[in-house]
Amino acid sequence: MKLVKAKQVYAIVCALFLLCNIATADEINQAGWRTHVIELAKANFIHPAWGFSHSVRDYNLVKSLAEQDEVKLDDDVLFASAYLHDMAMFPGWEKHGVDHADQAAAIVDTVLNGSGFPDEKIEMVRLAIRTHMYNRDPAGPESVYLHDADALDWLGAIGIIRAFSMIEPNGGQHDSHNMVALLENYMKNVPNHVISPAGKMLAVERNAEAMNYLKQLNSETANLNSL
Repeated sequence: MKLVKAKQVYAIVCALFLLCNIATADEINQAGWRTHVIELAKANFIHPAWGFSHSVRDYNLVKSLAEQDEVKLDDDVLFASAYLHDMAMFPGWEKHGVDHADQAAAIVDTVLNGSGFPDEKIEMVRLAIRTHMYNRDPAGPESVYLHDADALDWLGAIGIIRAFSMIEPNGGQHDSHNMVALLENYMKNVPNHVISPAGKMLAVERNAEAMNYLKQLNSETANLNSL
């Protein structure tokens, strides 16, 4: 009897050991593909408006909005799509005549394949990337929240910084007046395309921030005549 119980205990210990090893392997595998994506994005996606830092903000904002709305997201899909959605804005991945969202969606597998990313989730990543722009219609929770986060990054204080970072310092296009017009266009149109409840509330807050800034800018530049 004691021998039987000892064997049972040994079997349970072995099973637990195997489960622990499997979990550890999964964690290592996941860390591997995420590290791969982060390193690629840091090294190649360099731009003050839509580079690596923009992706970091999108990822964090998606999680914040979804938490407020009590919506559960697939974090693998969220992470991959947030960090790779603008990849086709950069040399090596861009394609002339093709919208960057469509191009990135088409080629995102070239980054994820062989990295340890779950193959069955790649199509969900494609969908989220394809519809991340504010004027597109997302389907599925990851797509909706990436779409909203990306749109909201054009509003408020961060939207102002992003817009003015695109000014051509040597007097070409874009100039300051172009960017003010761009901000006003985003303030007018972006909130109407935000879908999530938390996103809608944040759009109102960020528009108020930008409105106060533009009001002050007008007062200091004679209604932009000396801008």
